[in-house]
Amino acid sequence: MKGRRRAAVGAAASVGTAALGLVGVTAVATAFARAVVTPARHKPDDVEVLQVGPSRVVLARSPDTVVPGRYGVWTDDGRGHFRVGEVLAVTDEHVVRELLGVDAGVVLPGAARWNQYYFSGDPGSALGLAHEDVLVPGPVGDLPCWSVPGAGESDGTWAVLVHGRGATREEALRAVGVLHAAGLTCLVPSYRNDADGPVSPARTYGLGDTEWPDVEAVVQHALDAGARRVVLVGWSMGGAIVLQLLARSPLAPAVCAVVLDGPVVDWGDVLDHQARTRGLPVRLGRYGVRLLRHPLARRLVGLEGPLDLRLMDWVARAEELELPILLLHSDDDDYVPSGPSRRLAQARPDLVTYVASDRARHTKEWNVDPQGWERAVRDFVAAHR
Repeated sequence: MKGRRRAAVGAAASVGTAALGLVGVTAVATAFARAVVTPARHKPDDVEVLQVGPSRVVLARSPDTVVPGRYGVWTDDGRGHFRVGEVLAVTDEHVVRELLGVDAGVVLPGAARWNQYYFSGDPGSALGLAHEDVLVPGPVGDLPCWSVPGAGESDGTWAVLVHGRGATREEALRAVGVLHAAGLTCLVPSYRNDADGPVSPARTYGLGDTEWPDVEAVVQHALDAGARRVVLVGWSMGGAIVLQLLARSPLAPAVCAVVLDGPVVDWGDVLDHQARTRGLPVRLGRYGVRLLRHPLARRLVGLEGPLDLRLMDWVARAEELELPILLLHSDDDDYVPSGPSRRLAQARPDLVTYVASDRARHTKEWNVDPQGWERAVRDFVAAHR
């Protein structure tokens, strides 16, 4: 009898330990999934300004500050901004870069934040282009949008530029100049739950699954204003949003071409990479992804409805694509690996023009080679407008 009691107690303890283990695993997976869909309202400083001269600036060495190209730096909690260019010298501890200009504030030593967009402000202050601030009615509220008329006489081709997850409309300014010069009117919208867009009831990202109707509203605005055809441009998650619009919107026939920069074409691959980056087992990260699509468990994450990322795997769905795509992606992308982009290009060589590169980190292809990036976009749009 005592032996049976000891065995029963032991079995109960084992079950309890397993249950506690499952609870712990679920908690970690839930935290991972929640981080994926929750907008970051505060971005910490990530670069240190060490010295400032009339034509150069010394920065603490980091994975970002050593990469060649053009970048911006926000200072004074975003109130100041300056731009840097060529790397002049590198040591184990610091990087000397060319100081290209000061847009706001005074450049002083101290903590700052790296700006991959290079430009800061709006099309007028950053590019010297006339623009209008418009509000486009969207499904969850008005969408702030820059409208930049194209240069010269229009042929009815407009562009809608969609920034990535956690980014702002400033991300798209790098493309506005070349598209404006090509005669395209550019619309640069916010969408739900970004910095200046409307807030959805859940206040979480849908990773493209819920945001595409906002971009659809902007495409409708373009058509109502006289556009005959639309070029869609998307960075990172903006690419995922664009692809969902093509698959699900009745306005998709109005789109004549697509430009994707460092896009998410397979969320599963991206989140496997993010799990590894955070030191989590990939299987644990995939458990978090399963929670996103579970009708009950997704409540733990805070979503409005189940989110099935398998439906946003465009490598698997490559045969469904029908429009020409210019796809620019660096093999040194540290956030969205280029593998799925390459596989999509291999699966649809009839539609996808793939521009490979290296050195550039996530969505910084323009920064490293602005002339090459703009030439590729200009030639592609000219061929498909």
